[in-house]
Amino acid sequence: MTTTYTARPIAPRVLKELRTTDDAGRPTAPFTDTEGGAPLRCCLGRSEPGDRVALVSYAPLRRWAADRGVDPGAYDEQGPVFIHAEECAGPDAGAALPFTNTHRTVRRYSAEGHILGGRLVEEPDVFEQALGEAFDDPAVVLVHVRAVEYGCFLYEVRRDSADTP
Repeated sequence: MTTTYTARPIAPRVLKELRTTDDAGRPTAPFTDTEGGAPLRCCLGRSEPGDRVALVSYAPLRRWAADRGVDPGAYDEQGPVFIHAEECAGPDAGAALPFTNTHRTVRRYSAEGHILGGRLVEEPDVFEQALGEAFDDPAVVLVHVRAVEYGCFLYEVRRDSADTP
């Protein structure tokens, strides 16, 4: 049995909502990215110069918990994320885990939406190992990958299991 991990972008139905009003209740204000390089949570890639993007407030754990009927309590938080201002194709199927080229935090959550711990991952080549260690704990049902610099949510990871020869 081999375990792989899937980076999950923000769901299309949520993106549709965020492109109108963000999770802080503010209207979305798209702009043209003149520099490029913003980490986009819709397609898990980086923006290109000239892309129309929006910086919105997003509450990933709140939305996850609401879908499951649990209350994350004080662990609920919202923060800034970049998305394409209009619908995009989403991430490439089968692409490697994104945004692993710099320091990241792997934050573990329980089925109740409570933080179970985290780990700073300083080297890209141990990123998958850090995910494996996180999911070795059977109480972990969800992992958030976050930027160290600002603590921003990058994406959610869940485990996918498949038999391999």
